[in-house]
Amino acid sequence: MRSELYESDLNDDQWALLAPLLEAASKKKSGRPRHADRREIVNAIFYILKTGCQWRQLPREFPTWSTVYVYY
Repeated sequence: MRSELYESDLNDDQWALLAPLLEAASKKKSGRPRHADRREIVNAIFYILKTGCQWRQLPREFPTWSTVYVYY
């Protein structure tokens, strides 16, 4: 987890509600294994939605912008 938290980040209670839904939606067995933390991807998406920043301007604390974009 990152040391710097943003206002748009999910807290632990919110993540506890959302994580099972994402897990159930990703039961697909094919494809490459994941390397990025799912919570960080969701936090990055919320950061972009809240700030309106460009994809390539996503702070470096998050996964790469292209990874986040694919999940978005």
